[in-house]
Amino acid sequence: MDSSARSGATGSSNPRAWIVAGVAVAGVIVLAEVARRRRRWLRGKSSPPPYSGAFCDRLELAPPPQPPPPAARQQLPDLTFAVSDNFEIEGYVAGFGNPDWKRTHKAASHTAAAVKALLKQGATCVGRTVMDELGFGVTGENLHCGTPINPASPSVVPGGSCSGSAVAVSAQLVEFALGTDTTGDLRIPASFCGVLCFRPSHGVVSTLGTLPNSHSLDTIGWLARDPHILSRVGDALLPAAACGLKGKRQLVFADDCFELLKIPNQKTVDVIENAVRTLPYGFQPPKHINIGQYISSNVPSLKEFCEPSTKLQEGKSALKALCTVMLLLQRFV
Repeated sequence: MDSSARSGATGSSNPRAWIVAGVAVAGVIVLAEVARRRRRWLRGKSSPPPYSGAFCDRLELAPPPQPPPPAARQQLPDLTFAVSDNFEIEGYVAGFGNPDWKRTHKAASHTAAAVKALLKQGATCVGRTVMDELGFGVTGENLHCGTPINPASPSVVPGGSCSGSAVAVSAQLVEFALGTDTTGDLRIPASFCGVLCFRPSHGVVSTLGTLPNSHSLDTIGWLARDPHILSRVGDALLPAAACGLKGKRQLVFADDCFELLKIPNQKTVDVIENAVRTLPYGFQPPKHINIGQYISSNVPSLKEFCEPSTKLQEGKSALKALCTVMLLLQRFV
């Protein structure tokens, strides 16, 4: 046997060589695992883009200090919020999502009533957010200011018209945000960006100091990630909360609207009902209605807008007629 064969046989039978090789392989595996876990940790710690394109104006409106006892304490201390670009703020020009509008209008002499109410309760306004031009749009895209990035799904639009407000909340840039809802301007971006939204009845919250899209339909609403913050903002803005009025706690399901979803109606209802049972608020059993039939029977004037030869059910025909009326009001009133 030659010398090279003898050295190979000696190396293969040497236990120290195998130990060194095993330690080296283990070290490589450990280093690779550490690097993988660090990359995953960094991804979890990485923050969203600085503003996610949500803001068109950065500013700060500080609240007054907490009043001394025995006055009631502020309801929203240490919370930050943003407002859509159609809210007037003293000393600033509301752009309404359009640079020509902003260029041809003067700075506001007063701040919107809803904004002042929130400042009075201790919240801090940190800016105005991007919206569809003049409030016309459901995608949230703006050719002039840029389209805000949807934090929940960056590859899709954020929804509109109050896209910036929804993005600011979803990206954790503010605790809550204000916007106006005419025909879904808050509810659509809330659903697209995965945040909560509340649209009160028309006229409940003063729209004084907001640029109108449609006087007959415009309603101020708000968005938040946390349901408790959503409720606290309602306590600050809704007059019923200030008067101590309490309505019964009950969820009403518009079954005909749920039927329009691809998800089975009962599956959706079961998920919501199970979630409600965990709430400590004493909700009454849910109520189920056909909202289309309810509208059809209580608003007889809608019959003039229903399609005479429609293949839709009576309830869905009434809902379609209601949409037609809302669009007409938005256009002319």
